[in-house]
Amino acid sequence: KDGKGSAALSMAYAGARLGKAVLSGLEGDSANAVECAYVAVLEDAKKIGTTLPYFTTKVKFGRDGAVEDVRSIGKLNEYEKGRLAEVEKQLQAEAQKGIEYAARL
Repeated sequence: KDGKGSAALSMAYAGARLGKAVLSGLEGDSANAVECAYVAVLEDAKKIGTTLPYFTTKVKFGRDGAVEDVRSIGKLNEYEKGRLAEVEKQLQAEAQKGIEYAARL
């Protein structure tokens, strides 16, 4: 397939959406400056609804192109809360591996 499959197209589309949101933020177009991104949520973790230091959620990009606001994942039903608690264990371990790797660089 040489980069012509659906996975490559999905990544390209996600990258285009993220780029458009960042550019919208730079232009001051706050209505279009919101997109999902994997970000450090450290002090915002409780606010967005997770215990993890890094998470994918909606963010708003500001006029400097940086993340201006980290949005909540929203209200979850009991099933979703249970699934999030389950996956947080695995994600915590994966995030810790990444943190340790980055510390060695």
